[in-house]
Amino acid sequence: MKYRVTHTTELIYEARAGLSYNLARLMPRQLPAQNVLGANLRIVPAPQDHLRGLDYFGNHTDYFSLQQPHETLRVTAVSEIEALPREAGLFDEAQQLSWELARERLRADRGAAGIDALQFTLDSPMIVVEEFLAEYARPSFGPGRLLEEAVQDLMGRIHQEFKYDPEFSSIATPLEEVMAHRKGVCQDFAHLAIGCLRALGLAARYVSGYLETDPPPGKERLVGADASHAWFSVYHPGRGWLDFDPTNNQQPAERYVTVAWGRDFADVTPLKGVAYGGGDHELKVAVDVERLK
Repeated sequence: MKYRVTHTTELIYEARAGLSYNLARLMPRQLPAQNVLGANLRIVPAPQDHLRGLDYFGNHTDYFSLQQPHETLRVTAVSEIEALPREAGLFDEAQQLSWELARERLRADRGAAGIDALQFTLDSPMIVVEEFLAEYARPSFGPGRLLEEAVQDLMGRIHQEFKYDPEFSSIATPLEEVMAHRKGVCQDFAHLAIGCLRALGLAARYVSGYLETDPPPGKERLVGADASHAWFSVYHPGRGWLDFDPTNNQQPAERYVTVAWGRDFADVTPLKGVAYGGGDHELKVAVDVERLK
């Protein structure tokens, strides 16, 4: 399947901002199951400096600065992606590992992939491992249970026991509050799952991107009504990273578009920056995931 993703972010300042520095992570990654056919970034007003590169995790970055007075900043990312079939389900017996054995093999792995995965067992800016996370995870991780089965069970419990509530949380809502109130958004559910997995010594990372959604029955698709999405991956020695989406209780497949990954949301923020002057600002975000024929 092919998609065109349009992600527009607009900042409207209370007064003129004299100078701003910005960093965007809006260009999708090239992956075995994801072919990027084209991607571009439109910035209005036009920046004086614009530098493209890769960050520590291999995500595409766009650094740009505006050095003239401006009352608005509009950043539009347009990408065309071909989504290919992904591996799904349990593999043959030789590739199935209990979660305890997967943890042991990760610790013993001296290969590049294993060493890279180890950093995702550690605390990160927005996810600090605490006992309440291990306690929540344990019912899913019985002795000898296969890693994929255990993670699928954890994903299903989060989906069933936590309410999706976009009015509840913000970027800075701690996991303790998410756990106490049993609600949040996709970012919170991904953070919760990652914290649970790290609390058991497993490697887990945060993934940002998009998901093609269907309009309500009898309704037309509304342009710009989609949203960014987040899920998580767990590291399986021998198979690599496996994706799970607790918000929808499924493993991501062709309807998902991956943009970036990192330790948590702080590593993959779509657009962040600092402006001098301008006062308060209004933020508008519109996302459209269109399937192409």
